[in-house]
Amino acid sequence: TFEFELGIAPQFDVDVKGKKAITQYEIKTDDDTLNRQIDRIREQYGKLIAKDTVAEGNEVTGVFRNDDEDINSDATFKTDKIKGKTNLKKFVGSKVGNTLELKTKSLFEDDHDLMNFLKVDHDKAHGLDIKVTFEITEVNERELAEMNQEFFDKLFGPGVISSKEELMERLREDAGRQFSQQTDQKLLTDVTEGLIENTKFDLPADFLKRWIANSGENPMTEEEAAAEYERSEKGLRYQLIESKILKTNPDLQLKFEELKDYSRTQIKAQMAQYGHTDASDEEIDGVVARIMQNQEEVKRMSEQLQNEKMLQFFKDNAKLKKKELTYEEFIKEAYES
Repeated sequence: TFEFELGIAPQFDVDVKGKKAITQYEIKTDDDTLNRQIDRIREQYGKLIAKDTVAEGNEVTGVFRNDDEDINSDATFKTDKIKGKTNLKKFVGSKVGNTLELKTKSLFEDDHDLMNFLKVDHDKAHGLDIKVTFEITEVNERELAEMNQEFFDKLFGPGVISSKEELMERLREDAGRQFSQQTDQKLLTDVTEGLIENTKFDLPADFLKRWIANSGENPMTEEEAAAEYERSEKGLRYQLIESKILKTNPDLQLKFEELKDYSRTQIKAQMAQYGHTDASDEEIDGVVARIMQNQEEVKRMSEQLQNEKMLQFFKDNAKLKKKELTYEEFIKEAYES
């Protein structure tokens, strides 16, 4: 005789709309932000003019040293990274060849700069309070690149952009695409957590703990299986919720041709990134065929496409409230609050 133990999937209903509205963030890119971005790009493509004496806004190159801490590190930074007027005064007016005596505490606006410029590890950089010397070996003023056709062509290719207005619009579109990936991921996370919290059903916990304990290569103790169950319970709940949504909404279920089309779109986009925009249909079909034979790649793309379809379904059906803010405000509210 054989004994079987079955874990029966629970019966439940899913209310995608929900009672409480979930925030759908939209990041605005104002003109001031775009102008600062353009200035950074013009700096990047600008000319370096060598100077003998440090002035505010210059790039300073030199060597940080502290023998006791074994620090001997080359660094280049703009003076606007320096924190406080007292520290800035030590730099401004100094000449190439001068050696400055500095304290690392509150030397830079961001403590992470200590990690990069002094080559110390992350934990040590925070709150580091030691004396260092800085020997100035080079001073440069960076002249901004002129916003002419040559500049625009370097950025996007010949004739694509021909004015500052067109450049700002292109940067606004690029920023929108970049930001939407983050806001979409945040929305998907929030909707998922809301569904898990508000869709009530009992899991066969004891059965699942026993299954976890015995399903791997190495059997677990009861305590280990219980801990693993606690870690995976939310994921298990969402798998059941998603399965229920897919069952009641057949259009969300992936079809093979749909996955192939998605793969084609991905390949075209990747080729375009590397300037290969004239690939033939036969060439793309060949790449797609190879991808569709790779189980790991098919699994990755299937998950990605399923997430995109679920995201759009939630946008169309969940109760959402839109909120427009800057990127800095979004990071603070979404991840730091």
